[in-house]
Amino acid sequence: MVVLNVDGIDCYYGSVKILENVHFSVKGGDFVGILGPNGSGKTTLIRSISRTLKPHRGVILLDDVDVYSLKSAEAARRMAVVPQDTGIVFNFTALDIVLMGRNPHLGRFQMENERDMAIARKAMKLTNTWHLANRPVNELSGGERQRVIIARALAQEPKVLLLDEPTVHLDINNQLEIMDLLKELCTKKKLIVLAVFHNFNLAARYCNLAILLKKGKIFSAGKIDTVLTTENIQNVFHVDTIVKRHPLTNSIYIMPISKPKALSRRFRNFSVHLICGAGTGTALMKILVDKGYNVTAGVLNVLDTDYETAQSLKIPIISEAPFSPITEEAHRANLEMTSKASAVVLTAFCVGYGNLRNLEAAEMALEKGIPVFILEDKPIEQRDFTKGKAKKQMIELKSKGAVFVKSQNELLSLLNILEDKLKMVKEVSTKVPSHLKAETNSNESDVMNYVKNT
Repeated sequence: MVVLNVDGIDCYYGSVKILENVHFSVKGGDFVGILGPNGSGKTTLIRSISRTLKPHRGVILLDDVDVYSLKSAEAARRMAVVPQDTGIVFNFTALDIVLMGRNPHLGRFQMENERDMAIARKAMKLTNTWHLANRPVNELSGGERQRVIIARALAQEPKVLLLDEPTVHLDINNQLEIMDLLKELCTKKKLIVLAVFHNFNLAARYCNLAILLKKGKIFSAGKIDTVLTTENIQNVFHVDTIVKRHPLTNSIYIMPISKPKALSRRFRNFSVHLICGAGTGTALMKILVDKGYNVTAGVLNVLDTDYETAQSLKIPIISEAPFSPITEEAHRANLEMTSKASAVVLTAFCVGYGNLRNLEAAEMALEKGIPVFILEDKPIEQRDFTKGKAKKQMIELKSKGAVFVKSQNELLSLLNILEDKLKMVKEVSTKVPSHLKAETNSNESDVMNYVKNT
């Protein structure tokens, strides 16, 4: 099995060091994603391995042989490169371009034979370019040309395939076709594939290994799910993300969380406590945080989607052990957090005996005069797994003044109205007669009635 060993290389452009002390080793069957910000050295690493840019220090070994000691033809029989940009000056046909991949296997004046033609044809069929065989390459679209260049690389029959952003010019369908092909070659032919990616999710879907570069050094390297973590992405790209495992593909996927511009973000003196679960609060958390609300959430089970979202957004939460019912301790903590909120919002989460106490927390909020809004985009009958107890409690919440809303937009509108009213309360609170304050204990609902009447 082929082994590629990159041993402590430094690479320069002139006097500028681009890569420093890069070490890693991969073997046949490994699909390695090379990721990092612009200028981190990704393309330089590909160029160095492909013998385009010789390292100032260190060595690159292919099966214990220094790649820079190989003759050009021998190196091309072992390694093939798909560069980021391919300039083709002469108007060769697509088939001519692919047949160029056979040059390392030919003698000085030898012409391609039937076997070479068969290999080229197979490479073009694998990349879905055979129908373009007689088309001038300069008349092809960017995506078609990219697939032809990949076919040329495959026609070399290499042991190592180096690709710099292989899907950059391809639409989503062709991206998946090419990536499926590369993965299959890795698995069945035991090729080593090293590819530069800017798309986290393509790398996560197809690569088993990843190298994360930062300022010319390896920040993290290893299995894809140990490299592409929330913490690593934040440290290297300064972007907040949610990293999950897809239930169908079992591969991880990454959801970047954009930060609102500092100048446009409005910070509010208004807090919203979310009672949610199983992903029903994820989108709303992001919206509320972006709009400047102080957001809290609970009780959420650890590993729940909403729990992970809250962690990523740095939202204070009350949590419970995975798959465990809400304990008395967590319930009390949730009641305390709820009592400090300006409003409480329930999303349309499924209710079982384990999280029934979350509805009790909403009821306690109502009893303390805290407004409660219930997002009911899915009827309680479809998500009640308590033999009707949850439905009964929902009816009780409504009777005690909870407001049922059908959409997030409606909810946001009502929160704005409530916020404006609370501002009015604060503005006139100094004008409220002392005897009214004493009688009401400064209850917000009573003071709001005073505002309405004045």
